[in-house]
Amino acid sequence: MHWANGWFLGMHLVWWVVWIVIIAALFSFTTPVPKGRAGSPLETLQRRYARGEIGTAEYEERKSRLLQDRATD
Repeated sequence: MHWANGWFLGMHLVWWVVWIVIIAALFSFTTPVPKGRAGSPLETLQRRYARGEIGTAEYEERKSRLLQDRATD
């Protein structure tokens, strides 16, 4: 038998791997990626303030600037 030396088994395994990679790629391209919690710039600012990443003065300054930008739009 010509496939008894392991060549047939090796190629069979390679084709299984190829098909698994193709199927995994199809699923990865068709499933939506969650966008996360981006939200508006004001919501991001509020979250940063709540986590303590920025102080009160910086929060108030950036908030007023964001609200001014909204008013001019």
